Amino acid sequence: MELLPQALVDGIMLGAIYIAIAIAFSLVFGVLHVIDFAVGEWIMLGAFAGFYLNLWGKVDPFLMLPIVFIVFFGLGYLLQPVIQRVLSGHKGNPLLMALVFTFGLGMIFRGTAQTFFGFYSHSIPSHFSNGSFYFEKGSFFLTISSVRLAGLVYSGVITLILNYLLRYTDFGLAVRALAQNKEAAGLMGVNNRRTNKVLYALYTGITAMTGVLIGVIISVNTKMGAEYSIFAFFVVVLAGMGYLAGVPAAALLLGIIQSVFLVYLDPGWTLLAVFGILYLILVVSPTGLFGKGWV
Repeated sequence: MELLPQALVDGIMLGAIYIAIAIAFSLVFGVLHVIDFAVGEWIMLGAFAGFYLNLWGKVDPFLMLPIVFIVFFGLGYLLQPVIQRVLSGHKGNPLLMALVFTFGLGMIFRGTAQTFFGFYSHSIPSHFSNGSFYFEKGSFFLTISSVRLAGLVYSGVITLILNYLLRYTDFGLAVRALAQNKEAAGLMGVNNRRTNKVLYALYTGITAMTGVLIGVIISVNTKMGAEYSIFAFFVVVLAGMGYLAGVPAAALLLGIIQSVFLVYLDPGWTLLAVFGILYLILVVSPTGLFGKGWV
């Protein structure tokens, strides 16, 4: 039991990363009704952008986050109309079509990245990488790395900024109106196309920045996207599809489950445990932990 506090703290730090990944992912689903299975590849591309910017510019990756955000915000802004055109031109199930289209988009991103970047893993050095905080009293001890603590702060900042945008700005009012009723929002003067483009661009920008953070804390490689796509989907489903307020709790639960398995059990069983828990929760509550998601 001496390792339990450390496992819980590490789980919270890991969960903070998942909050940053899943909160924008959930927002895009709730408003655009797009399950973006390319989320992991946006993370991967952002991580490589941070790696090469650091390699060429010798700048701490945390200082490069605004640059990465701007670049991927622009890419998302340009790509969203293409996704929207695919959905609007399909007479079947648009939700399923979005999933298939973004899955294919992710495969293209991954294949292109493997062609240009290879299959080797890299790390992104940071001034925070070597620092740690230690707490010890008798048999109780904790170690918190500076870079993971910085990740926790980053996640908190992203969550607060999104909360402010949604609650206190005209853009947030438009997003909330579209999430409730697109037709009524359009009649009230909401510019549907522009709001959708900005929202998707925010999602790609935030996701790419989170990729840089993951590259600093863990590593960067062209195969990393699939794992994070699974985890993002897990968090959003567990929170309740489209229920933004449930994301932090679901993300922290995922991080703690992984951390406990790493410390006490076989890490190879982590995914089985994660999806076993997800299955049991959805059997009891098909709309997620809080019963407020889509059925």
